[in-house]
Amino acid sequence: MRASLEVGSYRQELRAAPGPAGREAERPPRGGAGRALPGAGRRAIQPQPSQATPNDAHSKPLALLLPAAGSATRMRGGDKLLEEVGGEPLLARQARAGLAAGLTVIVTLPALDHPRGATLAGLDVIRVPVPDAAEGMAASIRAGVAACPEEAEGLMILPADMPEIDAGDLATLAAGFAEDPARVLRATGEDGTPGHPVVFPRRLFAALAALKGDEGARSILKGEDVRLLALPGRHALTDLDTPEDWAAWRATRSG
Repeated sequence: MRASLEVGSYRQELRAAPGPAGREAERPPRGGAGRALPGAGRRAIQPQPSQATPNDAHSKPLALLLPAAGSATRMRGGDKLLEEVGGEPLLARQARAGLAAGLTVIVTLPALDHPRGATLAGLDVIRVPVPDAAEGMAASIRAGVAACPEEAEGLMILPADMPEIDAGDLATLAAGFAEDPARVLRATGEDGTPGHPVVFPRRLFAALAALKGDEGARSILKGEDVRLLALPGRHALTDLDTPEDWAAWRATRSG
């Protein structure tokens, strides 16, 4: 397996390219933390178990962004992305899941020499430093879009602090996106509650690259006819931000 690809800088200028269904899209160049926040959605897809297989997960290339440049201040000195899940740090687990699902994996980091980056050693992922990460989620999203391969038809954004998301979930979403790659696809809990990840088609890359501040992609989702796809249980809803969250989650799994 190849070593991680490090992207030391990225351009924010985008060049236009034809988008799906005759719409104009913005195609980012090669190069290169945040969370796609809630947006309205209609036409929900019924819950399905995570049965998609990695090799046939999608017919067009899809990239996965793991925003890991934030400071995780609510952990009060700890680092939620270094918490162990399944015997390895959460960030490494999520990156490995993306690779197993057949996705191009992009990980934003505070700096390439940050301890989080060390957990990715030996994994074929694109590591992107985000020097302006203090701005908020938008900085990582911009960096992730700029690092997307030119052939990517969409970008799946997965908050890296969601330990129940697995390779099967990611493959299921990739397969669902391939059915209608011009529309946003959002994961929900089994009960239909909107969650994460969210997959954005290429036609929205320019809008993602123009985001500012700590809002994430909420403003983009508001204007979209979002397709919903249910994942098992609370996979799409469980995110752990504090030591108490982690303790409670581990208690339910050990019980």
